[in-house]
Amino acid sequence: MSENMPVLKEPAKKRRGSRKLLIVLFLLFLVLLAVLFFNSSISKIEEVQIVGAKLATNAEVAGAAAVAAGDAFFGTTSSTIEKRVEKLPQVEQATVNKVFPGVVQITVQEYPIVAFELSPKGELTALLSNGTSIASKIEAMLVADKPVLTGWAAKDKVKVSLMKQLGKIPVKQLSDLSEIIPDPSKAYPDRIKIYTRTKFEVITSVAVLPEKIEALNAVIETQEPGRITMLLADTYVPFNSGNLEDEESDSE
Repeated sequence: MSENMPVLKEPAKKRRGSRKLLIVLFLLFLVLLAVLFFNSSISKIEEVQIVGAKLATNAEVAGAAAVAAGDAFFGTTSSTIEKRVEKLPQVEQATVNKVFPGVVQITVQEYPIVAFELSPKGELTALLSNGTSIASKIEAMLVADKPVLTGWAAKDKVKVSLMKQLGKIPVKQLSDLSEIIPDPSKAYPDRIKIYTRTKFEVITSVAVLPEKIEALNAVIETQEPGRITMLLADTYVPFNSGNLEDEESDSE
């Protein structure tokens, strides 16, 4: 006699509606948290720290960065702030570091000062290695180790080229250069005359100055004061010699 097989119950189907509801509630919870976070003080910038600015003021850097206390901490990326600050003519590179919560650090690297310019009124302007002139905060700077440019026109292209060439020369090799004035000739439109602190007079051109500076310093260190010409050919004549006039005509 055969026995009846027990009826197997089908497994209860999971309620999909409950799962969807949980997902919706979870997403609403995340949105609520985000709204509360971005409206709280913890999501705001509390302090903007500026490091390394000497030629530019902190106010100029902060203005260029366009961020201030109270702004959204995540409202602007670090790279965007860096690009804004680097538009300042004094700034060679800017690095932005965000420290959560609330601190934005802006570190500024400025173009080096390669010379100063003396105006007819006796005012000094800092000349930078990128060809920019900066007139602010000059009083607090030491000029003893930098050359002073005199007699140059305001928009002289040779002067801008000279500033960039001076930027290629190590600071130590510039320390003896006292004054640089324009001295153009037909053969050398970019010819310059340099007076050194060791009482030498140097005639050279802007184009060859970086490659001649080492030889120039070698002569200054080993010879008595005189006139040095460094153009197509290099010559040296001491001041106590009677050949200075001939040397001057040759340089022309």
